[in-house]
Amino acid sequence: MISVKTLNISVQRQEDSKMLIVICIVSLMYCISGQLLNNKFKGHASQYICSIPGLPGPPGQPGPNGASGAHGRIGLPGRDGRDGRKGEKGEKGDTGLRGKSGPVGKIGEKGDRGLTGKNGPDGFAGVKGMLGPDGPPGEKGDKGQRGLPGKPGLCKCGSLVPKSAFTVGITTSYPEEKSPIVFNKVLFNEGEHYNPTTGKFICAYPGIYYFSYDITLANKHLAIGLVHNGQFRIKTFDANTGNHDVASGSTVMYLNPEDEVWLEIFFTDQNGLFSDPNWADSLFSGFLLYADTNYFDALSEDYA
Repeated sequence: MISVKTLNISVQRQEDSKMLIVICIVSLMYCISGQLLNNKFKGHASQYICSIPGLPGPPGQPGPNGASGAHGRIGLPGRDGRDGRKGEKGEKGDTGLRGKSGPVGKIGEKGDRGLTGKNGPDGFAGVKGMLGPDGPPGEKGDKGQRGLPGKPGLCKCGSLVPKSAFTVGITTSYPEEKSPIVFNKVLFNEGEHYNPTTGKFICAYPGIYYFSYDITLANKHLAIGLVHNGQFRIKTFDANTGNHDVASGSTVMYLNPEDEVWLEIFFTDQNGLFSDPNWADSLFSGFLLYADTNYFDALSEDYA
């Protein structure tokens, strides 16, 4: 029973399938025939709906130009363009007519002084004026040329010979240390160049001088030296032996004007200089050996 029913169902399905195939074939033919008629009326080449499209064909040639269209409306005016470059300078024009004179302006400020003009013609000589006061002395002129030899004059050579010499003693014993010893007993003082108040010799003429001293010592040691402008030139030391003894020294030196020379004790408590009022036993001497010739040549010119 079951197999007959199953068989009927199978037969029914086959009939349905055949019917469906027939309907599809009829529909397809209808569509193809309708498409062919449509393409025929429109002038297109035959192409089935189910066919694959071919490659595009090449472009056709341009068609002829169409007729010119009507003129459009006039547009709005455009903006002004930029200024052009400056043109070249033109030729100078003719002189215009002279205008009327304007009103007189205000007086301006005083201008700078102008350049000095040329001298005018000489005027007549005036009356001679009074002699004015003497002017100040002028600067010293250059040395003139040597004049001709003059007549022989009187010899005054002795007045130009420099003289400087002294010998002095002392009247007190045991002078103060480290200061000029004052030899207050003047035996000879040519030129007055030794000062018996200060104990110093002051040079007046530059040149070579000789100085010496002879000092009696007693009861103490003696340390004495010759000083030139604050510097010791010679020093001597004599020990006390219990008897009177003599310390001496001498030197030669060059002095300039205003140089100073004196004797001085250079150690403390060694000032054994002894003096007897009745004797000239401690002496200080000096004199000029010869003067500086350059100095006296210039001095002779000043005298001349």
